[in-house]
Amino acid sequence: MGTGIFTNWDESISKLWGHHPIKITHSLAQSPLFSRENLAKLIEIYPRDRYALVEMGAREERRMWREGDIGKLTGEEVIQAIEQGRMWLNLRDVSGVDARYKAVIDEMFAELSANIPGFSAPRRGCGILISSPNAQVYYHADLPGQALWQIIGRKRVYVYPNHKPFISDADLEHIALFDMELDVPYAEWYDKYAEVMELAPGELLSWPLNAPHKVENLDCLNVSMTVSYKTEEYHRAEQVKFANGVLRRKFGVKNPRQLLTGPSYLFKKVFQKAFRNAAWVKAGRKSRRPIEFTLERNTAGPAKIANRVTEAA
Repeated sequence: MGTGIFTNWDESISKLWGHHPIKITHSLAQSPLFSRENLAKLIEIYPRDRYALVEMGAREERRMWREGDIGKLTGEEVIQAIEQGRMWLNLRDVSGVDARYKAVIDEMFAELSANIPGFSAPRRGCGILISSPNAQVYYHADLPGQALWQIIGRKRVYVYPNHKPFISDADLEHIALFDMELDVPYAEWYDKYAEVMELAPGELLSWPLNAPHKVENLDCLNVSMTVSYKTEEYHRAEQVKFANGVLRRKFGVKNPRQLLTGPSYLFKKVFQKAFRNAAWVKAGRKSRRPIEFTLERNTAGPAKIANRVTEAA
């Protein structure tokens, strides 16, 4: 298939999607939706509860990861600050904020359904990542299906096997409970077993469900789109992971079952819903995402980071 959003689709991709890391080409790098001007305008109207601004440590240094606020900067000033710093901005759920991006996502999944027999993912969304030269995203895993679309710049992606010792059921349960994909143990020797691929503008990478991965930007500003989706099977798996997380942490069940059908699943479907808004779950999520800095204008150059003073201080 040479037209549409996917530009080099063939039978092998239809068979490998969701089962193996695959790199595909796409047409979105030419879309005006991802121009610097349009991205700057999008940042200025973005709801505060739908974005995350993160500062991370440099490579080969102690791991550091903290969240911040864009303050009163214009969209272009935010992009400049990212370009000169070591940060990334995640505009989450952009398809739910701007109908233009939803139209892109709908077209994308129509093409997937047309090319993968039996594929259906009614639950889907996308985010836009704007990240600094040489920025990194530490080893982590996601609960939904994922694809990373490169629009501007280049990055290197490490994809690891989606089973022990690289990821465990307990790790995934923790992610389901507290919405912190980075809370996954990592050892340097894992890299020997990773598939390592570089992404350029107009390329995307898809990998198997729950496969851990880490990302390293090359020496250039990067703009990427993250697409997440849930088939019925993926959705059930997430419900079971949440329920099992509660059973493991609150009721001492050591190895809860992973069944996605039958009485076990039906019980957990109801059980997990009852705990979704539990006070201890909300408190656990909030404590893991404090806002620690704000971007401020700097007359001498790019925006600077102003550390927030905690209440305890």
